[in-house]
Amino acid sequence: MSAPDLIPTIGMEVHLHLATRTKMFCACEVRYDAPPNSCVCPVCLGMPGVLPVMNGRAVELAVRMALGLGCTIPAFAKWDRKHYYYPDLPKNYQISEYDEPLGLGGHLDVELEGRTFRVGVTRVHLEEDAGKLMHAEDGSGVSVVDLNRTGTPLLEVVSEPDIHSAAQARAYGEALRQLAVYLGVGHCNMQLGQMRFEPNISLKIGDGPDGKPRYTPITEIKNLNSFRSVERACAFEIARHQGEFAADPAGYTLENLGKSTRGWNDDRGVSFLMRSKEEAHDYRYFPEPDLAPFAPAREWVEQVRASVPERPADRRRRFIDQYGLPEYDAGVLTADRFVADFFEKVAAAAGDAKTASNWMMQDVMRVLNEKTIAIADLAVGPVALAEVIALVEKGSVSRAVGSEVFAKMVETGRSAAEIVERDNLAQTSDESELEAVVDEVIAENPGPAQDFAEGKDKAVGRLIGMAKQKTGGKANPKVVRDILIRKLRG
Repeated sequence: MSAPDLIPTIGMEVHLHLATRTKMFCACEVRYDAPPNSCVCPVCLGMPGVLPVMNGRAVELAVRMALGLGCTIPAFAKWDRKHYYYPDLPKNYQISEYDEPLGLGGHLDVELEGRTFRVGVTRVHLEEDAGKLMHAEDGSGVSVVDLNRTGTPLLEVVSEPDIHSAAQARAYGEALRQLAVYLGVGHCNMQLGQMRFEPNISLKIGDGPDGKPRYTPITEIKNLNSFRSVERACAFEIARHQGEFAADPAGYTLENLGKSTRGWNDDRGVSFLMRSKEEAHDYRYFPEPDLAPFAPAREWVEQVRASVPERPADRRRRFIDQYGLPEYDAGVLTADRFVADFFEKVAAAAGDAKTASNWMMQDVMRVLNEKTIAIADLAVGPVALAEVIALVEKGSVSRAVGSEVFAKMVETGRSAAEIVERDNLAQTSDESELEAVVDEVIAENPGPAQDFAEGKDKAVGRLIGMAKQKTGGKANPKVVRDILIRKLRG
């Protein structure tokens, strides 16, 4: 079989920090700006004789994410010890969930290039994070450890191998992050290490004599912390697998070579071998003796389910169906849950969803991007924006002036009415006043006036422009046009 016939097969393990104030099994604060090793205690340092206490808020957020992915919440889940040695893991084991996690099954529908593909979710489970090792770059071989991150609540989402390209891997990661932020489960700031990706990559090479599918060796890429790295690493690994299989079709198989764990050098754009991949027995799992199993009451699970907000994809579809928005606009407005909330409040206050969408897309998003702020930091609320929209719709100010008013509201915090009055921005809509102006314009522009009278609509632009010029830009163009029609075509 030639390399082009190989089918990329990718499953993804995604780790994300939960948005809790304290750690998973102790009362230490979760902070990302604290001095090294300052947010630690005997529990997260693994001192002898200490006992962990489960963080109930972390469990609630984990269940919320599992429900958001359509998982089943079993009646029983237990904690396990996962043993391995690493300098940033003080206990030499990690408290995790092995064979009975808190979420099973589920899926995430992902949009890419106008098409939707579904990625199954195998499991969702809770564990604690390890610390952070920092290696000197001067070649001295010195490393230092910061244990502030040790014990931070960590949620792992394990997907089915339903991803078949590097672009799909990136899109899945982006969609999963959006869902986690939407549900309020985590902040997912990848620069702070709050979300990390570990794709497991192989190529399907057809079926064996027994009818079962055969694969190239599965490689897991560890700790990718950007969508760009996910896409590049997957693309590199797919190409590497293709090349090595082409060189040795008989030998380059999972059965012959087993699994491996690789790192990713983002500067060079290459992966490198770290070790052979561990199997479950290598971790010597056994039930955590110091923690009771998690047995959620069904009533509590249903309460959490009721608190799960509308998912991004569902909201995007509703914006298209309910408000008649273009697909692009709906995608932009629902990318952030709080922007979507803001839009719906503006639409309700203004009474016109499409007009509200135009203002959001053209004015609000521009300010958010220029100032690099969140919608919560915008000085103008939904009702205040609706007041600007109302002024434009009533003809009190032009659309261009409305944008100017909105910009001044952002900078000053003043109301739209106050700015219009103070800066004398109101349009002139009085017909008796404008009729005299129109008479002057017709007299001074007989050619365009005659053209418009004869049905040439393009001529009206010059006439309206002259009327606005005579009134310092304040003439209401709609009123001027109505007067011109009455005088020249009536």
